[in-house]
Amino acid sequence: MRALAKNVIGENDFFEVFVSTNLETCEARDVKGLYKKARKGEIKDFTGVSSPFERPVNPDLVLDTENKSINEIGDTLVSVLINKLK
Repeated sequence: MRALAKNVIGENDFFEVFVSTNLETCEARDVKGLYKKARKGEIKDFTGVSSPFERPVNPDLVLDTENKSINEIGDTLVSVLINKLK
């Protein structure tokens, strides 16, 4: 799907950002309870639970949400995107 998106958007305009978060943290942050429902079998093909998660092979940017604050992540994202648009 990523390759298709890159092809449709165009290589020069495509910018892949990987928000790196482990499964346990995703579940802890899940205010809607979707992971719990997926674990009970109420949601099929749920990424990370009943469907595999495919890490991007070569993302343009990796944001580490485990070890960085939301402000640090935001600053990094804005800085990288501004530089890309120049």
